Amino acid sequence: MSVDLSGATIAFDLDGTLVDSAPDLHRALNQVMAAEGLPPVTLEDMRRFIGQGARVLIMRASAAHGIVHDDTKLDRLTEEFTAVYALDIAAHTRPFPGVEAALDKLTRLGATLSVCTNKRTDLSIQLLDAVRLSHWFAAIVGADTVGRRKPHPDNFLTAVRLAGGNPAHAVMVGDSAADVGTARAAGAPVAIVSFGYTDTAPELLGADAVFGHFDELPDLAVRLLKSDQPTPLR
Repeated sequence: MSVDLSGATIAFDLDGTLVDSAPDLHRALNQVMAAEGLPPVTLEDMRRFIGQGARVLIMRASAAHGIVHDDTKLDRLTEEFTAVYALDIAAHTRPFPGVEAALDKLTRLGATLSVCTNKRTDLSIQLLDAVRLSHWFAAIVGADTVGRRKPHPDNFLTAVRLAGGNPAHAVMVGDSAADVGTARAAGAPVAIVSFGYTDTAPELLGADAVFGHFDELPDLAVRLLKSDQPTPLR
């Protein structure tokens, strides 16, 4: 197969897809939980709770102990968590194996890259700067930029358009049901990593493809863009 991605845009999820950020999220969450007198969350549970932003992360972690916070307290805990997390955002966070080589190859093949995440945009930029990946991306779009969270299609569509791309020639790469949902809502193909943060087995998420290493992604992206797909939203 001829590998050519000229004019294509690849939109990546961040946490659990490009970077293994669970250790730092885990550290910050347990600091907040301890301040509330709650037992720590395990790293395994933490990986299942990630995906809908800091507020939902705290809700899920608290619910695991049978606790439901009102909106005012959730706002306060979210602010505390964000402050603790941002102080040392990448102490233990690292890109997954093969990420940078794959980003380099995708770019050389003509693709434009963007990030489409439910993480706040400023934190996403800070994190990508810290792990030296931000220069690969023409746009970094968090849920706050759009005003909606994945799986709403605007997250994907905005990430593609701000990168100068065409949603009709774009692929979503992620790790969760939210990533599959945003791609489906936008009428775009989607590939899921097999090692991300999800409480559902990756092969059951309904993606067009599941891959286990980033060296598979360039050929996979070409294959997905050549296959028959629903017409993306404009």
